Amino acid sequence: MVSSSVYSIRIDARVRKMIDEMQDKDLQNEIRTFIEQAVIRKRKELVLAQARERRHSVLKGKPAAQLVREDRDAR
Repeated sequence: MVSSSVYSIRIDARVRKMIDEMQDKDLQNEIRTFIEQAVIRKRKELVLAQARERRHSVLKGKPAAQLVREDRDAR
């Protein structure tokens, strides 16, 4: 079983009132799913940005062919 924790957010009082009036049992699950998807999407964006930065920093170095030639010439 996956553990869970409570995360509290502030929403407009009018929105909270509409939620309470709806009495929709699935709304809580929809909100939870939306938050999970948003967090996953943001996490992917962060990881992709980090990967691009690492790739960019690697590309600043010498080309692999040049490194291999230097290694061979040193023998």
